Amino acid sequence: MKDRAGAPASELDALPGDLMIWVLIVSELLVFGAGLVAFAAVRATDPEGFALAQQGLDGRLGAINTAVLVTSGWLMALAVRFRASGRRRDARLAIGGAALLGMVFLGVKAIEYAHKIAAGIGTETHAFYTFYYLLTGFHAAHVVAGIAILGLVAWRDSHDNLETGAAFWHMVDLVWVVLFPVIYLL
Repeated sequence: MKDRAGAPASELDALPGDLMIWVLIVSELLVFGAGLVAFAAVRATDPEGFALAQQGLDGRLGAINTAVLVTSGWLMALAVRFRASGRRRDARLAIGGAALLGMVFLGVKAIEYAHKIAAGIGTETHAFYTFYYLLTGFHAAHVVAGIAILGLVAWRDSHDNLETGAAFWHMVDLVWVVLFPVIYLL
C-alpha cells in the first residue's frame, strides 16, 4: 500500500515480497538463534571436547558450501533485477542456477555426512556432533524447502513472487553464513 506521494504507507509495506514470508523468516531466524545459543551454552561446559570434535570436520567442504550458497544468493538477486527489467527468461535462468547450486550444496553436505557416518561419528558421539547434525540438518531441510520455493517462483514468476522467494532464499544463505564460522571455525 502506498500513500498519495507513492511512498510506502508504513515501513512494513517497504519490505520486498509478502509480509507473511517475513513473519516466517523472523520465526526461523529465532529458531536457528535458539539453537546457536544452546550450542554456545553446551560448548561453554566442555570447550576442549568441542574443540577436539570440531577438528573432525572438513572445513574445506564447509567453505565450498559457503561459496555455493553465496553465489546462489547472488543469482537470486540477479533474478529479481532481471524480472524487474522485463527480462523474464534471464530471471528464470538465474532462478534455475540458484536452485541448481542449492542441489550442489545438498550434495556436498551429503558427502560430508557420509564421511562422518563411515567414520562412526553420529549424534551420540559427542554433544558437538549432536548440534552439528541438528543445526546443519535443519538448515539442509530449509535448502530443500527453498529449492521447492524457487521452482514455484520460476513457474509463477511475478515480480512479487520472485521477491518473496528471494527473501526466503537469502534467509537460507544468511543462516549458513552464520552457521559455517560457528560450527567449523570458532
